[in-house]
Amino acid sequence: MDVVALVPAAGRGTRLGAGVPKALVPVLGESLLSRAVRGLRDSSSVRHVIVAAPAEHRDRMERELTGVGSGVHVVEGGAERTDSVRAALEASERIAPSAEAVLVHDAARAFTPPSVVRSVIAELADGASAVVPVLPVADTVKRVDENGTVLDTVDRSWLRAVQTPQGFSPAVLRAAYESVGEVATDDAGLVERSGWPVHTVEGHSHALKITTSFDLAIAETVLAPAWADSDVYARNTTGSGR
Repeated sequence: MDVVALVPAAGRGTRLGAGVPKALVPVLGESLLSRAVRGLRDSSSVRHVIVAAPAEHRDRMERELTGVGSGVHVVEGGAERTDSVRAALEASERIAPSAEAVLVHDAARAFTPPSVVRSVIAELADGASAVVPVLPVADTVKRVDENGTVLDTVDRSWLRAVQTPQGFSPAVLRAAYESVGEVATDDAGLVERSGWPVHTVEGHSHALKITTSFDLAIAETVLAPAWADSDVYARNTTGSGR
């Protein structure tokens, strides 16, 4: 299956307080962006990766990705995540016009195992138009009113935490962006609102989104060492790690 992956990487990452876009924040000497793209390439299932970068950091991101492998392209992103995905999606029509599937992957989920990438693609190959990796919600969830008073406890057996990469039929994702045209943090949400069913596959605990300094500490002390230890990483990619 001919697959192209889009990586919106123009976010500022202010909560990390690193002074650079989040995608360029290093974890043990290697940026989140480089690790995320390498994970896509290591799946051996993605032919092209298109990174949407902030204009002022485009050259630096190109340098960051020099050693990741062939088929990696950097384009200028936008102010919002949806702007960056749209820019990368438009570029994919030129770079990978024959793509049968498109993935959208957050650079902040830099330690997503390649097995998750392959699972999403396999579901698309089986005929799904939209696929997201998910994990069951472990915490008890309360619904509250505007004053913070608990209204009820949500049945968490129906809840799932969504990760990336999210996979789509190119036509479905393009149609969702054309018809909905609003800011969203989740591409599958745009597809849902367009009326398409979204399927799920099992995610992985290592695919956590690195947003805060605490997340970064977890990445440095747990995730990066596991990635470096090929034997440990191979064992961890067989399931969700729960």
